[in-house]
Amino acid sequence: MREYILRRMLLVVPIMLGVAALTFFSFQLIAGDVVDLKCGITCPEDVRQALREDLGLARPLYEQFGDWLWGVMRGDLGKSLATGVPVTTELGRRLPITAELLVLTMGLSLLFGIPAGVISAVRPGSIIDSVVRVVNVLWLSVPSFYLAILVILFGFVWFGWSPPQFGAEGHVSFFDNPWVNLQQFLIPAVVLALGSAAIIMRLVRSSMLEVLRQDYIRTAWSKGLRERAVVTRHAIKNASIPVVTILGLEAGGLLGGAVIIESIFALNGVGKYLLESVLLRDIFVVQSVVLFFAATYVVINLAVDVSYAWLDPRIRYS
Repeated sequence: MREYILRRMLLVVPIMLGVAALTFFSFQLIAGDVVDLKCGITCPEDVRQALREDLGLARPLYEQFGDWLWGVMRGDLGKSLATGVPVTTELGRRLPITAELLVLTMGLSLLFGIPAGVISAVRPGSIIDSVVRVVNVLWLSVPSFYLAILVILFGFVWFGWSPPQFGAEGHVSFFDNPWVNLQQFLIPAVVLALGSAAIIMRLVRSSMLEVLRQDYIRTAWSKGLRERAVVTRHAIKNASIPVVTILGLEAGGLLGGAVIIESIFALNGVGKYLLESVLLRDIFVVQSVVLFFAATYVVINLAVDVSYAWLDPRIRYS
């Protein structure tokens, strides 16, 4: 196990280098840069050139990339070209917002998806099963960004409601005011969680149906165990491995979804920071945030792989 984790951690280095290089050089294909946005179209060319030199954009691309990469290795992600604020400062301020949104989203995905999938599998062909499958299709069919816009639009038109971020409160920590904090995060988390919950629900149902046909489940039934004991003690745990796998994959989707949901609900998290930086052509911020997302995704998938051994002791790493 230790050697397996060590090998996986060593693979992180080339993956991060590849992500950083691909992000940097792909961004150069986009027309314009931060100087064009800061200076404007009427700005004289000599002023533009002076600003480029001041920001370090007049140097060759490989030097810019090398300097940024060397700074990352020393824990320095550089400064925003648009605002001059260190990227680490902004990440430290915004990371708790994104982390709370993603943790709450993942929790709601499991809360919605697992019980519905188990009930549907235990009662196949019933009315409950039909309802669950119809709801599953609906949740999969509606994109999260579209649902978020509908929630804000109809909430405001029908109830005069708008998320607290649109008012004077700004972001409120859970420890300062739990009620306002839940108002800010609960609806965005539900909107983001529905798609993931539908995938988890479908996977739990198919896995449970397969497990419930196994011989050891029939043996448990023949011993006279109650349905709850058979399902909770024997079936759910053995049906969890595909669910854990999809959780690792869904984490990447949630990181991407957070970019849109944070912007719609005015949550000043890392995702909104990334979108703003793309619009401002702020290459060093974009690189740093993408690198952070990639590292988070790799760590989550490593944790998923390690959890297999706990779920199924027959799994061994060599």
